[in-house]
Amino acid sequence: MYSGFMSTSERLIEATRELLWERGYVGTSPKAIQQAAGAGQGSMYHHFSGKPDLALAAIRRTAEELGAAAEAVLSGEGTAYARIEAYLLRERDVLRGCPVGRLTMDPDVIADPVLRAPIDEVLGRLRARLAEVVQEGLDSGELSGPLDADDIAATVVATVQGGYVLARATGSRAPFDSAVRGLSSLLTPRTAAG
Repeated sequence: MYSGFMSTSERLIEATRELLWERGYVGTSPKAIQQAAGAGQGSMYHHFSGKPDLALAAIRRTAEELGAAAEAVLSGEGTAYARIEAYLLRERDVLRGCPVGRLTMDPDVIADPVLRAPIDEVLGRLRARLAEVVQEGLDSGELSGPLDADDIAATVVATVQGGYVLARATGSRAPFDSAVRGLSSLLTPRTAAG
């Protein structure tokens, strides 16, 4: 399943990431991780002290990837609106859901402050970065109206995460796409709209 060029610890982390996304924390057994990674029990416990330690490494990696993907779009070229729209429209496996968002619905992850910390951190950084981009648009006059940058950032994150939930519930990406279009139309700069 994984490249022969990956180290055993990398295969274990990647297998855990996939299984957490698909099955959640409780449904991800050490045996399933070992089978998916093609690693023995001894290898797993050589690299990680146990399932919580391995899960933390996997959650951190997932959070880092989400943060890096968002930053790549939000720090790209274009106006504030164009970068927010690019974030909303970036390619996603909508029906599979967000790997970080799915972790927020896992009671075992959320109940553990250590496992929850990378999720809190990445979502906080995402909201802060989006707020910076919105504020750029407000400062330049591109975005106008009674907009609060922090509120708009929270709305963008909520729209994406809620869109995933609606898409998964219906088995169709249409609700996700509709939510993104709706938010985009609400944020459209006056010059572009009129």
